Amino acid sequence: MNPGPRNFLQRALDGLERWGNRLPDPAILFVFGLLIVWGLSALLAGVEFTELDPRSRSEANPDGSPIRVQNLLTGKALVAFLTGMVKTFTGFHPLGVVLVTLLGVGVAEYSGFINACLKGMLSVTPKTLLTPMLIFVALISHTAADAGYVLVIPLGAVIFYAAGRHPLAGIAAAFAGVSGGFSANVLVSGIDPLLAGLTTMGAQIIDPGRNVNALCNYYFTASSSVLIVLVGWFITDRVVEPRLRATAVDGDPSEMPKMEPLTESERRGMIAGLLTAFVGLVAVALWAWPQTSPLRGPGPDPSLTLPAKGANGVTVNAPLMDAIVPLIFLLFLAPGIVHGYVSGRFRSHRDVVKGMSTAMGTMAYYLVMAFFAALFIDAFAKSNIGLLVAIKGANFLRDMAAPNAVTLVGIILLTASVNLLIGSASAKWAMLAPIFVPMLMQLGVSPELTQAAYRVGDSTTNIITPMMPYFPLVVVFAQKYVKGTGIGTLTALMLPYSLIFLVLWTIYLLIYWQLGIPLFAGVEYTYTPQ
Repeated sequence: MNPGPRNFLQRALDGLERWGNRLPDPAILFVFGLLIVWGLSALLAGVEFTELDPRSRSEANPDGSPIRVQNLLTGKALVAFLTGMVKTFTGFHPLGVVLVTLLGVGVAEYSGFINACLKGMLSVTPKTLLTPMLIFVALISHTAADAGYVLVIPLGAVIFYAAGRHPLAGIAAAFAGVSGGFSANVLVSGIDPLLAGLTTMGAQIIDPGRNVNALCNYYFTASSSVLIVLVGWFITDRVVEPRLRATAVDGDPSEMPKMEPLTESERRGMIAGLLTAFVGLVAVALWAWPQTSPLRGPGPDPSLTLPAKGANGVTVNAPLMDAIVPLIFLLFLAPGIVHGYVSGRFRSHRDVVKGMSTAMGTMAYYLVMAFFAALFIDAFAKSNIGLLVAIKGANFLRDMAAPNAVTLVGIILLTASVNLLIGSASAKWAMLAPIFVPMLMQLGVSPELTQAAYRVGDSTTNIITPMMPYFPLVVVFAQKYVKGTGIGTLTALMLPYSLIFLVLWTIYLLIYWQLGIPLFAGVEYTYTPQ
């Protein structure tokens, strides 16, 4: 098939893909990164920096101590590296989420339940609306912690391929929604109170009585969902998918879904599986309903000043939120088993175990990459190099003394840049909030607006950095359809989303601010210094 002439953007992305794929295997890149971090830590360990470490503040030392880069090549540090290697790998956050979730998803996929549901959905969903539907589902998946990476992204490929579209376009659209639009959600997620708590600590440096509502950005993040869906839809259908016409799908055909009508046995199995899932959801809701339910927990941290809830509200930091991944495992496992037996695909319990084993078999390459990624990310954090870069950038913005709008744009750009090195939203904000929040409060900008600017920058570059813990997993998902997929392929796919989201979302925040649309009920844009 002739893909037609390539425009400048497509040729530039093709060049980026070729250059990126010439790099060594991602696992080896993490090894090189580890060696570079070790070398830099030894070179910078003796340098006296004037930047203060916000984590070192205490009552006895309110300003904190200067940042010190930790030498990771000392005998003591190398011994700690060796003795902690197993714990570093097994404690790598995405590892447990991925493996536990896929045990349940593997059974649902092997039994044919997921494929049957997708075929049923595609039969009633116009192809033209698949993209916005997928991105919207990806956005709301944030509520289920990191499960969106494991569930929605591979399903994006399945949905697009089954509909006769390029599967990598489905992966790109889902990845853009799950990670690039991380701060756009119509539902409340666990990240909201977490960031608000850090913003509160930053605000109390200036005003000890100042608290920040956990939902202080809700109106902005909810309305941003519309922006991300519409922009992501345009980029997928008009930029990414046309470019993929020249990319052959050469994966194993046996692992790819076939777009065939539902058989009567599949239909019965699908209905039985969906009823099982519905019963499971109702059971969880009934379990969490009583005021004394252990799923509720002790309630939210009062410093977060959550708004009053109804008598039966479940707080966002309740044990239920920590149980999301195990619940997803069960809510895919049970329907998958029921579908398998009702449809005739399963004959015994051995088929259930085989479904789990098949899913785990696809994770071999990811486990190798995760091992080296865990070691690299752990070393990078312990060296304090990322912290040093973040604080130096923040201090540079402070010293510029630019107008508030320029400073907010600077915060967004700095956060987006630091995000290439430090993936965790809370870790970055723990470093930056004690600088940005009080700095802008003294300029009359509220902590809530500063947090909103941070959240824009924190989302948009997640999808182009291998430092993001789930980046290697997305590469593995893509290789199922296009064997030659590498870091360059995925980066080239996601770069248009990243850049356009960054520009348009920044403009959207500035317009939102200038129009005076509230970030949340009762939240002000301005702060009057005490």
